[in-house]
Amino acid sequence: MKKKVNIVIGICGSIAAYKSCELIRRLKDKNFNVNVILTESGKKFITPLTLQNLSNNKVYTDMFDVSFFEPEHIAISENANLIVIAPATANIIAKISHGIADDLLTCVVLSTKSKILICPAMNSNMWLNKITQENVLRLKKYGFHIIEPETGKLACNKEGPGRFPPIEKIVDKILKLIK
Repeated sequence: MKKKVNIVIGICGSIAAYKSCELIRRLKDKNFNVNVILTESGKKFITPLTLQNLSNNKVYTDMFDVSFFEPEHIAISENANLIVIAPATANIIAKISHGIADDLLTCVVLSTKSKILICPAMNSNMWLNKITQENVLRLKKYGFHIIEPETGKLACNKEGPGRFPPIEKIVDKILKLIK
């Protein structure tokens, strides 16, 4: 019997957070086990209850959950076959690229040996900022996989790069990374 693939989805505070629901559904349809880490800012856009119902698993939101019998960030990172951060904000990209581990998601990323896929979604000015671009290059240098955001109409009603990548594109990349 083949072991089930464990995918961790990190969801950050972006208007595109609702699109992660469709990503989770598609991954569950492919019979993957999906665990979700929802950042504090992510909780402003989508609820843990929604994500729990879609993933059929507990949603991790707290670095210091006392109901868990071992350090969560270690257990989650060791069991992950792949970590996908979708949507990834400029903030999370900056923190990870500089080794900052001040919440559950960044601790899991820094403690894992699994492949990591970053799917940015943000305003064009933030995406095109030289600091963000340098942070993305740093992550690529460290072996992170990045799906560049799409160009189109953004939540701020402006046009430009920064749109969340299409779900099909993310799923295709996940399938390639877990082979």
